[in-house]
Amino acid sequence: MRRNERNVLWIFGMLLLVVAPLLNYAQGKKPHIVAYVTSWTKPIPDPNLISHINYAFGHVNQTFDGIKLDNPERLREIVKLRKINPDLKILLSIGGWTSGRFSEMAADEKYRMSFAKDCQRIVKEFNLDGIDIDWEYPTSNEAGISSSADDTDNFTLLMRDIRKEIGPKKLLTLATIADGKYIDFRAIDKYIDFVNVMMYDVSKPPLQHNSLYRSDLAGRITFVEALQAHLDAGVSKGKLVMGIPFYGRGDKKQVNDFVNFKDIPKLTQFTEKWDDKSKVPYLVDSTGTLVLTFENEKSLKEKAAYIKSQGILGAMYWEFYGDNDDLLLSKTLYEGLK
Repeated sequence: MRRNERNVLWIFGMLLLVVAPLLNYAQGKKPHIVAYVTSWTKPIPDPNLISHINYAFGHVNQTFDGIKLDNPERLREIVKLRKINPDLKILLSIGGWTSGRFSEMAADEKYRMSFAKDCQRIVKEFNLDGIDIDWEYPTSNEAGISSSADDTDNFTLLMRDIRKEIGPKKLLTLATIADGKYIDFRAIDKYIDFVNVMMYDVSKPPLQHNSLYRSDLAGRITFVEALQAHLDAGVSKGKLVMGIPFYGRGDKKQVNDFVNFKDIPKLTQFTEKWDDKSKVPYLVDSTGTLVLTFENEKSLKEKAAYIKSQGILGAMYWEFYGDNDDLLLSKTLYEGLK
């Protein structure tokens, strides 16, 4: 092969690496938009603005061998949304912050198999499309739950057993910390459909918890860095869903720790700023100190554009209840990704 021919092939190969991630969008493939909807709130989301609902939460029961489901009647109400959008996928998310007993259940084969069978029961009984596991976090007791050094390996066994019970046609997903720690993604890859990256709560004021890019105010990890951490850990772009918060994190001395997006306009004593490096808004007090880190319409457009540029599967948000009455964030994300 001549040198010029080799150069042409090399350039063509590089172009494919750049263009290929964009083909899903160019060919009209709909991106995933995953909304967490909780058991303890009343509003019903607009099913035409989302592709998936993760119903929060189910929990490992007290005997370690099954599922305790929060507010079953609300889940049944959510399932009825398929009458409006027949393509809507609805999953039960099991776990959440401080939701424990995973470590004990996953470590014991009998408990683990019984739990996996109960996942199948729940899916069948409520006519669900799958299961989302939100174990925060294997091998860590940061959430105030029990843990073991064997949790990561046992997590893999758990995903294997759930997949076996629910079958290949149902969805099996998981939520992960932004850093991509605690999970052996290469080991679970054959069992899972996609990964929801919790790209929020990575820091608190005076730092941002949701930066797209690195800036002086960015927290422990940024959106771009979290995506790369998961790619490095073995998650393919075709299985990556990046999380976005519909709430802000505040300085508890001046603002509540958590502030839903719809409540931010009430904080008139503070001044809104825009970080043109990290591409997110924030509020400052009279001294110029950051007191609330959050998302708005402008920052969601930036994140949606970045998601499309990378050709990943889509976006997830916690949680629907945080949006305002006009569904500004939900609509912005939908329009930005379609």
